[in-house]
Amino acid sequence: MSFKKILVPTDGSEFTKYAVEKAIELAKLSEGKVTALFVLDKSVYASSPMDTAVINVYDTLEKEGKHATNYVVEKAGEAGVEIEEKHIEGVPARIILQEAEEGGYDIIVMGTLGRTGISKLLMGSVAEKIVQNAKCPVMVAKSPAISKE
Repeated sequence: MSFKKILVPTDGSEFTKYAVEKAIELAKLSEGKVTALFVLDKSVYASSPMDTAVINVYDTLEKEGKHATNYVVEKAGEAGVEIEEKHIEGVPARIILQEAEEGGYDIIVMGTLGRTGISKLLMGSVAEKIVQNAKCPVMVAKSPAISKE
């Protein structure tokens, strides 16, 4: 199987940066294209009324998403790999699976953990859902920064 279309979900954390490196290496080897996907997680603000605080959270998440995908664009550019950015609002696991299937991706490359605390738990569960439900291969890139416990 060739990996011409590679989907790499990213939240911009150090843990997803390792997955980005692996996705770019794979794209370089297979002369493929990487799509950097940031999912703006609706659950963070969905149950709250749209007041100023929620709008500020939304704006912050949008900026984090742009920063996260810009990193992938920069690294792909340095490696001479074709890149596309996507920002989609929704529930992360659902959006990643939907994008992978509708986009006809050959592989999903993702990290195992998000930022800290609850984000680590959430990213772990997102990765688990992707592995269990994706119709294409999934490469889970565990960052060497994660200590062995």
